[in-house]
Amino acid sequence: MFTVLTCVTEQHNLTLVGLAGLICFLASLCAMVLLDRATSSDGAARWVWIGTAGAAGGFGIWATHFVAMLAYDPGVVVGYHAGLTLVSLLVAIVATTGAIAAKIGYTRWVANILAGVLFGAGIGSMHFSGMLAIEFPGDISWDGGFVAVSVALGIAFSVAAFRFAGRGERSLLGRLAPTLLLTSGVVALHFTAMAGVTVTPGIVALDPATLLSPAVMVVTIAAVTFSLLAAGFAAAIFAVRSEAKTAKAERNFKLLVQGVTDYAICMLDPDGKVSNWNAGAERAKGYRAEEIVGKDFSLFYSAEDCRKGLPQRALETARTEGKFEAQGWRYRKDGSSFWADVVIDAIRDEAGALIGFAKITKDNSKQKADADRIEEVTRNLDVALQNMGQGICMFDGDERLVLCNKRYLDIFRFPEGSVRPGMPYRQIVEIGYAANTEDAAEAAAQAEAHYIRNMALIRAGAGSAVHTYASGKSIQQNVNMLANGGWVVTFEDITDRLKSEEQVAFLAKHDGLTGLPNRLQFGERVSEELMVADRVSGHVAVIGIDLDKFKEVNDQHGHATGDIVLVELTRRLGAARQEGEFIARFGGDEFAATKRFDDLNALHDFISRLESALGGTVTVDGFEIKTGASLGVAIYPNDAESVDGLLANADLAMYRAKHTLLQRVCFYEADMDETARHRRALANDLWASIDRNELHLHYQVQKSVRTGEITGYEVLLRWRHPERGNIPPMDFIGLAEECGAILPIGEWVLREACREAASWSNGHKIAVNLSPVQLGHADMAVVISGILAETGLDPRRLEIEITESSIIIDKDKALRTMREMKALGVSIAIDDFGTGYSSLETLRSFPFDKIKLDKSFMAEVESNAQSKAIVRAILALGRSLEVPVLAEGVETQAQLDTLLEEQCDEAQGYLLGRPQAMRAPSIEKAA
Repeated sequence: MFTVLTCVTEQHNLTLVGLAGLICFLASLCAMVLLDRATSSDGAARWVWIGTAGAAGGFGIWATHFVAMLAYDPGVVVGYHAGLTLVSLLVAIVATTGAIAAKIGYTRWVANILAGVLFGAGIGSMHFSGMLAIEFPGDISWDGGFVAVSVALGIAFSVAAFRFAGRGERSLLGRLAPTLLLTSGVVALHFTAMAGVTVTPGIVALDPATLLSPAVMVVTIAAVTFSLLAAGFAAAIFAVRSEAKTAKAERNFKLLVQGVTDYAICMLDPDGKVSNWNAGAERAKGYRAEEIVGKDFSLFYSAEDCRKGLPQRALETARTEGKFEAQGWRYRKDGSSFWADVVIDAIRDEAGALIGFAKITKDNSKQKADADRIEEVTRNLDVALQNMGQGICMFDGDERLVLCNKRYLDIFRFPEGSVRPGMPYRQIVEIGYAANTEDAAEAAAQAEAHYIRNMALIRAGAGSAVHTYASGKSIQQNVNMLANGGWVVTFEDITDRLKSEEQVAFLAKHDGLTGLPNRLQFGERVSEELMVADRVSGHVAVIGIDLDKFKEVNDQHGHATGDIVLVELTRRLGAARQEGEFIARFGGDEFAATKRFDDLNALHDFISRLESALGGTVTVDGFEIKTGASLGVAIYPNDAESVDGLLANADLAMYRAKHTLLQRVCFYEADMDETARHRRALANDLWASIDRNELHLHYQVQKSVRTGEITGYEVLLRWRHPERGNIPPMDFIGLAEECGAILPIGEWVLREACREAASWSNGHKIAVNLSPVQLGHADMAVVISGILAETGLDPRRLEIEITESSIIIDKDKALRTMREMKALGVSIAIDDFGTGYSSLETLRSFPFDKIKLDKSFMAEVESNAQSKAIVRAILALGRSLEVPVLAEGVETQAQLDTLLEEQCDEAQGYLLGRPQAMRAPSIEKAA
């Protein structure tokens, strides 16, 4: 037995050892360079670089091993087994490829350890499988200690090499460190393992003539290795140069876009200071170049974002990852904000040194608003789709099913498990008809017809179709064609929807309770009748119908009973109606009818039948409810020439019938009904009078009878109509009370009078009349309190005048409201005293602050002894109750003398001052 490999220098050809070391270094360097290329690539390109690195590096490491083996002289003639040699090569390539893939695929210490272990263990496996490929006469044995140490050294150096790989070091030593470590690992593994080899020669030696010359093998392996490594280096160099050219072109391009105005483009230095500023940036952010260059780009962020360090993190991301992209709020010079799409690119020179950043900002405020709306719609759509009630399926270009949902199977009632992906559309149709049709032949015929018809619709691009089946089910089909010739189709069972639509269409023109046509359909029918009447020179009657006292039915018996009455009357009207006659319900207790006629007797007959149907009684739950109606008739073309005109005039005539005791049917009469129309129009104008500034106030002075001094003013309302001029209060006050406009108008009078009085320099009182409708308002005291607070008028300067008739409507409520007003500090006068029915009782019930003697007594006080006696009695009553009396309507000196003689307290009238608009100068003059 011979002891071999006691020293590398004694047992190896040092020239070949040096060649092996050179090959190992170049192979390691190639692997590290290609690893960098793979790291900076992605997708398929990354795998190409990984494969190239594994092949070039693995082959180089394998070549290192065999050149080193050829450098070793065991003292016998050796050869190599071709199969095991190839296996060792594959092991080297796989190990190198796996190590590089692990380095890229994992992160931090996991990647380094896994890559190092794979590479070190793989190279060890390559070494020992290569040793097994040696053929010579004799035996080889290994020292276990040397073997273990060799593998450990290989793994340790490999882990360290991959630890430093890909760190982007710029120094020469930093770039060569991974290569040197990897080379050291391979060399240490090889020679340490070889130190543990013992070769025992055999008896029979191999014939050297039958073996390849070691010199030939060295040259061949070295040539192939250098070629392969050169190809790897060349590929990496070409890639690097290509990237450098691309980066240079990109920088040039960025310089060209300085003139772009739609994008804010600026250059930042490595510290984030603005170094360049284009026109688009000035336009978007408001800074001129000289204002912003040299300033930190954090100016564009909010103070909160700056506190969070967002600008610095953006630069750090761009510096480490090459690019930063984000969206967020950015701020202009004037402080306004906009939603920005920001991209920051790190700019490096050819040597890889950071020279600054390119920052591109796009104002996407409108896009964000649109996107927010779309996102909301999409979110709602997603929720809807998750609860989708439609069947859906997809077919490919060969008409085979790709997918379908359960709803699709349920709609067509497919047997469970009968429909599967991959089935032809024709077969699916056949299954559906077979499952739902008893006769097999009929099912087959229907399926064939359906398939041919529906495929024609689909191929023709018909997006939607409705299929109605013998069962009565209606299915709506919506098809979207795909680029590959397939289609996506949704199915919806619209049977109930169609029924609902029919019902909705019916209700759109019919009354929901009675089923009678509604106002819309009635108008259409009358229009048709008018056109026919024009052609045949006929007449058309439009009849407005209003049930009498129907509100009492609802109030006394409930709305359910009212509905029963309406349905019964509708039934009777239907029985009374003849061909060509049309009856509709407009709502509530309002009906309408129309009839085209030539003979007036036919119209009277129709009206008579309507009266009979609507009159009489209806029994509900044992109660007999008496019914009746008022009818108004307008005739085309005499009374109006349009549908709306006929309806309006029939309505006027009907209201006249409703207010007439002896008539239930009234025909339109222009002279009589135009008065009602005029009154309605006036009421509408009255509602708008405040907004149009048509109302104004006059004031009539009130004076002391004894001294002649001014004691206050009565506030009088005036209305100046833009078309009709000044309208007397007697013509619109009652109308305002009827239509309800007296509430906003009365509140306006109170507020305006208090506002004006508060501006006067004297302390005269103002007297404001309160309508019975206002007094009945539950919150009247609250309204007055609010107005006093709003205008700042002293409550003691406000006097509220209330007529006796206002009190007797609801005495308890009126007295309660008056006490609430009096508690505010407001004085209350009873107006028009002496004209009511219970004046003394009224005075007893409430402590009034003043009695206003009605002007009707003053008109006759000079000529009528009774009037003078009444005046004397009222004045005496006031003195006994210690309530001052003011006489209205004083127009002569004799009337005033009489009041002075009878010791009246105050007076007002034309003699003392006519009503007029009051301004400060007028007030001072009157005073």
